[in-house]
This record gives sequence, structure tokens and C-alpha cells, in this order.
Amino acid sequence: MASLVNTFYTSRLSSNAGAFNSRRNSRLAASPNCTCFNSKFVAPKPRGNVKGRRLVVRATETDTDKVGAKAPDKAPAESGGSSINQILGIKGAKQETDKWKIRVQLTKPVTWPPLVWGVVCGAAASGNFHWTPEDVGKSIVCMLMAGPFLTGYTQTINDWYDREIDAINEPYRPIPSGAISEEEVITQIWVLLLGGIGLAALLDVWAGHSTPVIFYLAIGGSLLSYIYSAPPLKLKQNGWIGNFALGASYIGLPWWAGQALFGTLTPDIIVLTLLYSLAGLGIAIVNDFKSIEGDRKMGLQSLPVAFGAETAKWICVGAIDITQIAVAGYLLGSGKPYYALALLGLVVPQIFFQFKYFLKDPVKYDVKYQASAQPFLILGLLVTALGTSH
Repeated sequence: MASLVNTFYTSRLSSNAGAFNSRRNSRLAASPNCTCFNSKFVAPKPRGNVKGRRLVVRATETDTDKVGAKAPDKAPAESGGSSINQILGIKGAKQETDKWKIRVQLTKPVTWPPLVWGVVCGAAASGNFHWTPEDVGKSIVCMLMAGPFLTGYTQTINDWYDREIDAINEPYRPIPSGAISEEEVITQIWVLLLGGIGLAALLDVWAGHSTPVIFYLAIGGSLLSYIYSAPPLKLKQNGWIGNFALGASYIGLPWWAGQALFGTLTPDIIVLTLLYSLAGLGIAIVNDFKSIEGDRKMGLQSLPVAFGAETAKWICVGAIDITQIAVAGYLLGSGKPYYALALLGLVVPQIFFQFKYFLKDPVKYDVKYQASAQPFLILGLLVTALGTSH
């Protein structure tokens, strides 16, 4: 994590170098096919009581073989930006100045529900959850750990390392627009990380674990989140590995935490949830389509970049549907025919919405597709969890 605290300074050029660049930029500006990208952090001179430097990642003019697009000094929100989109941390956000709203936006609350639901599925799969104040309290703390804290940490650190890509794809986001300073971002990363790990340790004590299973899961998940976003590994550079890691984080890890909290995490459940994480790989690909331009220019081999949008969208829906059908086969082979049929029944509307929205245009209809199809995937997870508990 030491790389997180690197400080960037704006270089001061000599007057001769400035003159040279001025002449060079004039020549570049004269060429209609010449655009440029230059990421930098601008630290304005302090006026009175100013806390921290502001990060402004700008896109200026240069060669097209480097990177294109331009982000204004004060990146505007999208036309008709929504306050709801801002607080959820999704595309179409209103430009906001309130610092706490910006902090929440960085954590992308819209991504919390799958993790919270994963905890519910793990608790259901344990067969030991009861509607008592103590069990409800444990589950709420576990949801806070998995959702706002560790998912918030994951999203914030991902935005930190994606600031140059976001300057191309979503220049209005808090970091590239300069709405929040680098010190504030780094502080948020550490607070969320340590808070999540602390809650994990508390849950182990509360559950009376002799081995701190949930603490280990939190450490492992946090490390996975870091190497997913940060160099030198930066797993997201590889579409297959990165998306599977993301799928496992969203499906496997919270399920394991919920089941370990109320019962025993068994090898067969680990294998089953890792298989289900292939569906998570498909879900992760959905979010890659809106970033094709920036990913290509920054050298990230997301599946839409590597295979093209047409092929990638079929890989996406195939990973989701085939995984669920395979899990239904597992439940049928385990003597749970009703659960298998219920899971297959939930796959049907998913396929309908895939053809209605996603396969038509994965960029234009990504939000509509996720809003209409994902609930059936989530319900399928619960059906599988209940099937494994009986």
C-alpha cells in the first residue's frame, strides 16, 4: 500500500523549454488529426486554510497514438446529471461540492447490494441462522463489513488507480475532476480498509471462533482488491483473470463470511461458490463495455477490447447462463430437484432481458439490463444457498 502515498508535483519548465513547447503545441494544434493526453496533478497555491492538494487529471492535446479525449479544467457532470446517480456512484451523476456526498460517491453504494446479499446467502446456507436479536445483529455487522467498508475500500482504491482512464471515460468523477484532494482519497482508503478488517475481527470474537476465519477472509479479500487495481500485478489488465477475481469477490467472499459466521465453511461450498463466481465474471464484463475507449488507450485488455464488443457480449451472457444451468445440474444431482427447477425458472427471465436489452446495445442499455435481469440472478443465489442447507 506504500505506493498509495506517492505525491505528485507539477514540474516547472525553463523559459526556453516553455518556448519550445509553445511552438510545438502550435504545430500540433494546426493538425486536425492530432490529439493528446497528459495526466497531471495540479496543486494550487494555498489560500488561507486549505486542506490538501487537489487532483486534476486533464486531457490536453497530443498525438492520437498516445491517447485522445479532453477533460475540461472543471469537468462537468453529464447533461441532466442526477443527484441520485451521484450518491449511488453511477454514470450520469450530478456535479457535487459537498465533501461527504463526494466521499459516498467514491464508494459506489450501488455496488454494495450483491455483497450484502452474499452474506444473506451464506447465513442461509449455514442452516444455523435464527431470527434472534443476536443473529440479526451479527448479520448486520457482517453486511456493513462486506458492503460499505470493504466494497467501499475496493471502489475507492479502484478509482484512485483508474484516475487517468476516468479522465477519458468519466472526467466528471470526483478524482479526475479535482473535486477531492489526494490526501482525502488516501485517508478514505485507509479508514475503510482498517474499519472493515476491524469489524471482521469483532465478528470472529462475537462468534467464538478459535481460528479467526472472517478476519482471514477480510485480509484476503482486501489483498485481492489491491492487486486487482494496483500495479505491478493489476489483475484487471487481463480480462479473464481480473473479471473472475471480481466475480469471486462479489459472490464467493461474502457468502463464505456469512456461512463462517453462523456455521462451518466446507470444501464443497467453496467449490460451488467458486463455480458461481463464473457468473460474477459475466457480470463484471457488463461494466467493461462503457470503458472500451479508455481501456484500449491505457493498454487494459478487458474482454470487449481483446475480443471486440460483439464477441464479448456473448461471452458475458454465456458465463452467466451456463454457470447457473450447471449449478442447477449440481442441485439436481444432489437430490434437490425442486431447488434445481426453481433456479432454472429464474434463468428464463434473465435470458429474455439479455435479448431485450443487453445483446441489442450493451452500452446504451447497461443500466436497464442490470436493473431488470440481475434481481433474478440474486434470487438464484438464495435458491442455491437454501438448497445446500437442506
